[in-house]
Amino acid sequence: MTLFLVQEVVPLSTEAPIPPVLLITDGSCLGNPGPGGWAAILRSGGHEKVLTGSDAATTNNRMELTAVVQGLRALTRPCAVTLKSDSQLVIKAFADGWLDKWQHNGWRSTNRSPVQNQDLWQAILDAAAAHAIQPQWVRGHDVDPDNLRVDRLAQRAARAGAAPTPRRSL
Repeated sequence: MTLFLVQEVVPLSTEAPIPPVLLITDGSCLGNPGPGGWAAILRSGGHEKVLTGSDAATTNNRMELTAVVQGLRALTRPCAVTLKSDSQLVIKAFADGWLDKWQHNGWRSTNRSPVQNQDLWQAILDAAAAHAIQPQWVRGHDVDPDNLRVDRLAQRAARAGAAPTPRRSL
């Protein structure tokens, strides 16, 4: 009779566990339309990354969506993402299945009009494809410290994007 001594236990799956990530997003617009800014904060495992950007002529909704796109694109591997936003549009698109319905209806809303910002919604779908997204709505401009911070960052980005470019004299 042969006896075997187990020296090592090898898991059946070699896949690494999916890391949890908190993605906090916000958009801001100085006028609507007007100069706008967006901000995203990514937090995972004691690390944090802050992303911001601006557009000289945009809308608030485009900035809200851009923050989500840029935050998701910054992830380098599949993650379990908690998406924290004060945008009902963003949260309901995920939580209430609006994205699936829009795609199924050829990017038409329930009243058959074209979905606004389809380019950004498609970019969100592409960026989100590798991740498990859990939407979490927070009341904007209230007591949530993450939302207040990302709001300040988005407003700062909007103001920076609206600043006139200094002219050089010849």
